[in-house]
Amino acid sequence: MPNQLRDAVSPYLRSHADNPVEWRAWGPGPFAEAVERDVPVMVSIGYSTCHWCHVMARESFSDPEVAAQLTAGFVSVKVDREEHPDVDSSYLAAASAFTEGLGWPLTVFVTPEGRPFYAGTYFPPVPVQGRPSFRQVLDAVTDAWTTRRTEVDATASAVQEALAAAPASVTGTAPPGQGAGVALPGRPELAHAVARLAAHEDREHGGFGGAPKFPTAPAQLALLALGAGGDDGALELVSRTLTRMAASPLRDPVEGGFFRYAVRRDWSEPHYERMLYDNAQLLLAYSRLSALDPVPAADLGSATTPGPAAGPGPVPTSATQEISSDPARVATGVADFLSSRLRTADGAFGSAQDSESTIDGVRDEGGYYRRDAAGRAALDPPPVDDKVLTGWNGLAIAALAEAGARHDRRDWVETARGAADLLLERHVTSDGRLLRASVGSTVSTAVATLEDHGLFASGLLALSLATGEAGYAIAARSFVDACLLDDADPRIVAAPSGGDPVLVSQGVALSSDPSEGAYPSGHSAVAAAALTLHQLTGEARYRSAAERLVAGVAGSALDNPLAYGAAFGLMVELEAPLTQLVVVEPSAVDRAGRDDGLARRARGLVRPGSVVAVLNEEALVAFEHAGFELFAGRSAPGRVPTAYLCRDFVCRLPVTTVDELDGLLLED
Repeated sequence: MPNQLRDAVSPYLRSHADNPVEWRAWGPGPFAEAVERDVPVMVSIGYSTCHWCHVMARESFSDPEVAAQLTAGFVSVKVDREEHPDVDSSYLAAASAFTEGLGWPLTVFVTPEGRPFYAGTYFPPVPVQGRPSFRQVLDAVTDAWTTRRTEVDATASAVQEALAAAPASVTGTAPPGQGAGVALPGRPELAHAVARLAAHEDREHGGFGGAPKFPTAPAQLALLALGAGGDDGALELVSRTLTRMAASPLRDPVEGGFFRYAVRRDWSEPHYERMLYDNAQLLLAYSRLSALDPVPAADLGSATTPGPAAGPGPVPTSATQEISSDPARVATGVADFLSSRLRTADGAFGSAQDSESTIDGVRDEGGYYRRDAAGRAALDPPPVDDKVLTGWNGLAIAALAEAGARHDRRDWVETARGAADLLLERHVTSDGRLLRASVGSTVSTAVATLEDHGLFASGLLALSLATGEAGYAIAARSFVDACLLDDADPRIVAAPSGGDPVLVSQGVALSSDPSEGAYPSGHSAVAAAALTLHQLTGEARYRSAAERLVAGVAGSALDNPLAYGAAFGLMVELEAPLTQLVVVEPSAVDRAGRDDGLARRARGLVRPGSVVAVLNEEALVAFEHAGFELFAGRSAPGRVPTAYLCRDFVCRLPVTTVDELDGLLLED
């Protein structure tokens, strides 16, 4: 049977369509075929910008002899971990029983009934430093399958039982529901987490720990929230990190985006892939830092700058020093990158830009990025994985909407609106179900996760507040409501789809996974959206859900805030007083020619526990009628822009000038 990946939604899968391996896409079909043939399933998991995934594809999956061995003794399944995160997380958990060095490509051998019995990561074409070749692994698995089936079944059963006990045995944390009723941390506990971060700071180069070094954007956002709430130590810590990171080789001085991570502790030797999730969160971080930075921001033109003379060597960081000292300019560069490089033809955002490009007929890792603007002009840029993921697009929508409103960049807000409108049209079914992924007009069969619901909801809420359009907030509420369970259910939230149907039917799906990485977990994502909904509606059930979700991982997050940055940030938001700032403007006709300084001041507010909305009287009515209690009874008397500053829905007397608003903010 021929390779079946040519028509796959995922660009990563399609890149393997010409392999001699008879690949199958993820689904029930390959397992049914394995039952019929009585052979194991080899599941290979990777993603489009994974360097070693491409290496293994060239070395092994393009080898006709390896392909023949796979065809004879296995059913081979290729999975894009970004399209099917549930599959990836479940098989990563299984792989932890066999190897400590988890990563991608992930190679998992599975019984026809779906139970993993052996796993590893990259396997070379020949043995190297004690690591067996891929063909040796295939020989060993085939031998075990044919001569020691009882041992294989015993191992598979043990792994399945371990997965059924997850997440506690896999992630080292309690399931979220077990945190219900536990008091959330206060300032002393949050200070403990900051001290943990400070202890790991690289005071010479910025960032945390040694090599390799990652941006860790969720932790940076948590520190910014603490700094905005008056913790000067947290603000100094995050300012050092963001400033040094922006002036380092991790940031592209030509096109503005940040690379995924650096091999060395001085941020040099980047892994040159540029991820949507990193850059979206870093746009938010630098935008918020610019509002807290005592140095006035420079103009918000393009941050693109000419580099040094063209050539294949590294771009010196001195070319970025001047612009990197201004966080507003760094934010602009990131927004430019998102809008110019990662935006798809129909207005959403692709997942990543690759690290490799073809230069002079040879695949080159990072060669494009080591050239200046003039040198790049003669080259085709590295390809973009144009797979549109709902959750990751939610991160970008939120960042562009909030930063666009803060910096008066309506073009950023409109870019966010375009992506949101496309997803609402293409990723939502007629009965309101959310879908996870698409490429062009083709939508994946992959189920939407908690991450998708929470991150997209937060993006829609940010867009609603930036545009004053209630429809986005109404849609966001529907996605959060779809995930909330009955108060008696200890899980608190669950993806409406119930998880990947193949994994569920095989009994190897993780029941929940509160662990985090470079971006929020599904639990943190839904908790963040629920908290914003509480701030807008006053409904206690939303805050209760957020508190219970965060309480379940509080201990782990406080001890290891780098690994639980989003949960740590939510603790900061929940500990802070609830501040609500609403600026009501007259109708478009009435406010023509008026100074909008009050709106600008409101949009510039960065404070934990706060929500800011600027809208006109017509929009106010739409929000109020939709049940968003914060907007009830507000108006712009005398057709003058009017600000309402509230604490837990109890509002001070309205004010109409920037000075009056600043006075209230200082008192609050």
